[in-house]
Amino acid sequence: MAAVGCDLHADLTELAVMWFGRALANLHKFWDLAGRADRYFRHHRPDAVVLVDYPGFNWWIAWRAKIHGIPVFYYTPPQIWAWATWRAKKMRRLSDHVLCSLPFEEEWFRQRGCNATFVGHPFFDEVRQHKFDESFLESHRRTGPLVTILPGSRTQEVLHNLPWFLKAATHVRQAVPEARFAIAAFKPKHAQMAREMVVGGGQWMVGGKQGAGSGERSGENSKPVIDIYSGQTPELMQLATCCMACSGSVSMELLYHTKPTVIHYWISPLAYAVQKRFRKVKYITLVNLLSTGELYPADLSPYNPSQPGAEKVLFPEYLTCEDKSAAVAGHVIEWLNDPAALARQIAALEQLKAKVAHGGASARAAEYLLRELNRFGHPT
Repeated sequence: MAAVGCDLHADLTELAVMWFGRALANLHKFWDLAGRADRYFRHHRPDAVVLVDYPGFNWWIAWRAKIHGIPVFYYTPPQIWAWATWRAKKMRRLSDHVLCSLPFEEEWFRQRGCNATFVGHPFFDEVRQHKFDESFLESHRRTGPLVTILPGSRTQEVLHNLPWFLKAATHVRQAVPEARFAIAAFKPKHAQMAREMVVGGGQWMVGGKQGAGSGERSGENSKPVIDIYSGQTPELMQLATCCMACSGSVSMELLYHTKPTVIHYWISPLAYAVQKRFRKVKYITLVNLLSTGELYPADLSPYNPSQPGAEKVLFPEYLTCEDKSAAVAGHVIEWLNDPAALARQIAALEQLKAKVAHGGASARAAEYLLRELNRFGHPT
């Protein structure tokens, strides 16, 4: 947004916290930002407020905007249909328009009295516009299958999931010795965390910009190498034979690239018990919600490959507080050892991509917003 001329009062990505304890620890920062927003709304009277996801803090912003009579548009709304259905009342009260990113959301919100319209997922706009680093792609095309590891965009996610991905990679390497591995870090800080984990684990050597090529044997104890990069996620997806990823919006990007992927999301035993009480849907991965076609099945137990209907799950997923590294590795091993299984998975992803991975979400959202403002006497 800054690159196209938006004045940033604060970078909310610095406050992407999760769970109650961390939210409480940063409460004073949220209060300060909400107060600043309130003063801005009072003195500058913007024509509209556009919220993007981030429900905890955005509710505060929406409340202050409504106090000042400013229309609120919620773009890519929070997934309250998955974990907090009662918050539909709050959405109806605090937002004037819900611009939905997933096909089933429009009907869900409309049934609960919200003014909603489906515009599409902005992730597909981003991936369509991305220009690959061709020199990086060319220099990393080597023999042997590549498994790309995507440990998440939040620090907590990296800390909680990467150790299990590294353990799964060890299982895969034992079964498929020619397999190569690369970690796609969201930012340099996460790349450094990954290097420390890899070195501390003692099973692997670090490659990438500071080391040997992925999959090569180093001289020290003949340890295998894992490449680590930040800022090269699309390229590492493109190069991958298959992926291991933390649950999140990245699943939509992996769908666009039609990369067979196994999803892992580790949480504490306490958090696991809490989510069982609040989770309303069976799957935590957007791609799986789109592919299975049933938002609220009777059986809400976590994914199990032996369950009926598991064949509709395009990205095997493990929401867990246990060690699921062997299960995660099992899917990767199957794809690497069975070309037919890999081809079937890619074909299924291509079918879903053709249905949902359309661009233009951001343009449709902007056109809707401008049209509504004009309709209510806000010239644009």
